[in-house]
Amino acid sequence: MTAPIQLLLIGAAGRMGLAITRLAGSGLVPGFRITAAVDSPSSPLMGKDVGVAAGLPPLGIAISSDLAAAIAAGPDVAIDFSAPAAAPATAEALANAGIPWVIGTTGLNDAEKAALQAAADRIPVMFAANTSLGINLLYVLVEQAARALRGRGYDCEITERHHRHKKDAPSGTALYLGRAAADGYQWNLAQTAVHGRSGITGERPEQQIGFHALRGGDIPGDHTVLFATDGETIELSHRATSRDTFAIGALRAAAWLPGRPPALYSMRDVLNLNPGGTS
Repeated sequence: MTAPIQLLLIGAAGRMGLAITRLAGSGLVPGFRITAAVDSPSSPLMGKDVGVAAGLPPLGIAISSDLAAAIAAGPDVAIDFSAPAAAPATAEALANAGIPWVIGTTGLNDAEKAALQAAADRIPVMFAANTSLGINLLYVLVEQAARALRGRGYDCEITERHHRHKKDAPSGTALYLGRAAADGYQWNLAQTAVHGRSGITGERPEQQIGFHALRGGDIPGDHTVLFATDGETIELSHRATSRDTFAIGALRAAAWLPGRPPALYSMRDVLNLNPGGTS
């Protein structure tokens, strides 16, 4: 019988951390045992049993702010959905301990992304703005569509809708999809992206990818990529109806990552959606 994967949850008191706990701790996604759960010391759930916090019977693991003690518990892999500012310290701690790292935190700045890359020189790191199968398949489809439409006069716009509590805009997933479109068009995303429009903006230039962020209610995440030209539009969309789809993807990545060589991986690697595949 295969031993369960020993799992360290970082950002355990957040929405994603609790969803992962509920799925892994209940056995709905089998093959895992939560060994430690950490979060910010300011979390209102600090000190609570992570199972109880997630709506399960007690798992005997209290939510703590002590990452060093969590690492000392000997996890096989860490899943991290914590705040962006925590990434550099987490990267160094996990790299020093040799623990594979699945990180789904969005809104990282350049320095925080550099910390991920530095860790990936020492340990396997899977970084994804979105861990669902559907979004990563959509990324491939958007890139293929943009490549086929390149030079044919199709404008590209991206809309995304999320819950009222989301802190970053546009979403990391929207930027991920924008990068797919830019890759297909062979454009530089930083030079062609525009975030919302207001006032007298003038006519839309040909080389532009528009991003539009909506916030409200409890929407887990909706994304649409629009390609429009004279006479027709093409829309490629993904709608998440439950946060569980992201939690399942993160656990799938956590099962895939241990034993891989140090590198910065994506969910397309995990799901074998890259040309040639790595799985």
